[in-house]
Amino acid sequence: MDDDGVVPLSGGVMKAVRLHQYEVRPLVEDVPEPVITHPFDVVVRVGGAGLCRTDLHIVEGQWAAKSNVALPYTLGHENAGWVHAVGSAVEHVQVGDAVILHPLATCGFCRACRAGDDVHCEAQAFPGIDTDGGMAELIKTSARSVVKLGKGVEPAAVAALADAGLTAYHAVKKAVPLLHPGTTCVVMGAGGLGHLGIQALRAMSATRIVVLDRNEEALALTRAWGADVTVVADGSHVATVLELTDGKGAEVVLDFVGERGAEHDSWAMTRRAGSDFVIGYGGTVDIPTIDVISTERNVVGNLVGSYNDLVELMVLAADGKVEMLTQTYPLDAVNDAMDDLDAGRLRGRGILVP
Repeated sequence: MDDDGVVPLSGGVMKAVRLHQYEVRPLVEDVPEPVITHPFDVVVRVGGAGLCRTDLHIVEGQWAAKSNVALPYTLGHENAGWVHAVGSAVEHVQVGDAVILHPLATCGFCRACRAGDDVHCEAQAFPGIDTDGGMAELIKTSARSVVKLGKGVEPAAVAALADAGLTAYHAVKKAVPLLHPGTTCVVMGAGGLGHLGIQALRAMSATRIVVLDRNEEALALTRAWGADVTVVADGSHVATVLELTDGKGAEVVLDFVGERGAEHDSWAMTRRAGSDFVIGYGGTVDIPTIDVISTERNVVGNLVGSYNDLVELMVLAADGKVEMLTQTYPLDAVNDAMDDLDAGRLRGRGILVP
């Protein structure tokens, strides 16, 4: 028995995707199953774990200095499944319930949590980033992170909404007050995050949605999601957007790419007093300060959304207003999935199914 009066369950062995060394792809190997050690613990049998470009960046070492995670550890921060075991104080879910997991495990007591801004919890853990994640058969999280799914919703179908959808929704929710009818919102990138952002925009605003992507096949799909105008990002796209907006630029640009030149183009397409929402990352935002103050434009950073954001997003998903394009892979094929994502062959979101 531990200090909380909980008797830990005896654990077996499970498969998990483990990162042992940066710049080297992860391995699928046997590790001990997580066990209940705290009254508010929840262990979930994973039904789907989303593959995110962040996972590629983690392997590349981009998060090493920020996460300070000890290697080896288990990847996977977009997770859904079925409740496998609960601590003695957990009452809102039961074993067998289908659930989606908010990506953060938060304390509930700090000022940020008390204000509903749990994304900035002072004592948070981020499974898949700084502790073991859900690219495994089981994952342990906190009762505060578990959202019960509606009847008939399959975890693998919504798993990536836990981060990709949640991040897109969070950015759109912040942008919506700026997007009254008659405005223009440019969406940079129609991939894993962008296709969800387009749908959230359409569900929540009457703005004109202009979508940019290098891939014409990806652009062709966006009309069904709510895009009003599509533009191939072929080098002339900034001029095209300026022409569409009478030379003024868009009120809001949602940059779901954040690298390979998109971070520069996004700023160039915002109008005076407009806002450049940085969501994708990997590049560098380099803007002369005089350009910021002389036009009163804004650069807005965006992290994953809050628990309440996830609950709201699941309402849109249940109503069919946000649907995720997915491609599934068995857990053992994680590196095939990473190859497809890195090469641009993946449409929507890759989902690993243990």
